[in-house]
Amino acid sequence: MIRNLFCIFVVLIWLALMFTLACLAMLVTLNADNSMWVARRLFAPVVLWAGGARLSVQGRQNADPSRPTVYVSNHQSSADIPALLVALPVNVRFVAKEQLRWVPIVGWFLWLAGHIFVDRSNTRKAISSLDAASKKIRDGTSIIVFPEGTRSPDGRILPFKKGPFALAIKAGVSICPVTVEGSGKMMPKRSWRIRPGQIAVKIGEPIDASQYTEDDRETLMRQVRDVIITQSVELGGQGGDREDAIAARGMEGIGRAGHSEDKPGALPIT
Repeated sequence: MIRNLFCIFVVLIWLALMFTLACLAMLVTLNADNSMWVARRLFAPVVLWAGGARLSVQGRQNADPSRPTVYVSNHQSSADIPALLVALPVNVRFVAKEQLRWVPIVGWFLWLAGHIFVDRSNTRKAISSLDAASKKIRDGTSIIVFPEGTRSPDGRILPFKKGPFALAIKAGVSICPVTVEGSGKMMPKRSWRIRPGQIAVKIGEPIDASQYTEDDRETLMRQVRDVIITQSVELGGQGGDREDAIAARGMEGIGRAGHSEDKPGALPIT
């Protein structure tokens, strides 16, 4: 309980201070990348320290800051975000749910720093966001997406949405598979309890999405997901079901094998 209160207190205070510093950095330099430097180098390490996280990273050489890339990661916990900010030596932008835009401080920062919001309840707006994200990537910005669309409740790799892979193909860039392991034990889904522990991140070799067509996005998705599952097992995780790989339409965390009929819904970007 004391750990939880301490962590929440530190995060709230540090968030307010770093938001102010990030805004000043953007204002003085007129460069949104400097806000991400603040997030990566100052904000995220303190958040991990407050939660008692010990971070280890493999494959950092596969993340090239000079090469626009779509980083695709599994999602176990809210702790994944600071862990990935520290692990990736790149000023990435996240693809975030539209609802986060209205969260005080966090939403303001995401908007000012140029992160990408997706309204998954509106197909037209989702497609427009996909086009904007594709242009941002072609202009040199790397992004990170969680194709499961939700945090895994037990650490297993959930079925993926196809949207991020269509995005990488459209932008003509590489995808880096990224696996996070241990964050779900540290801060489980639907729980405020924080348990100090080890978080491992493994960054896989890039896969050139420009060699695929729009019709191949399922093939690309399965290839990337297989790498993430393999890396999960290598890190001591549970991996995932390689066959039940595609999320049911309009659903999060539920594969087609577990859903008798795909529901009509928004473009599955995350």
